[in-house]
Amino acid sequence: MENINELLTEALTPYHVDVVDVGGPLECRVILRDSTGALVLERRFDRRQFADKHALTDVVDGLHRDLMVAEGRLQPCMIAALAAQSAAPVVNAALG
Repeated sequence: MENINELLTEALTPYHVDVVDVGGPLECRVILRDSTGALVLERRFDRRQFADKHALTDVVDGLHRDLMVAEGRLQPCMIAALAAQSAAPVVNAALG
């Protein structure tokens, strides 16, 4: 778990990251604090997400997104709009 802590800290700089055990053997909590020690973000994860490189990348991407929302740099409605846009079928029409 210490390596995961170091990887997340590096990926989420300048935030301090703590990964702590909670609940069952596969559940953990990721806590992000700013330079003053104030809590910025706290999320629960399944430990198996840290074992797979692609799943770990998804965790980091999700934490980056959540940080942007927490910092006010991204509005939750924008996330929904982007998700809806990416789910919409793309129609290529040839003008002739």
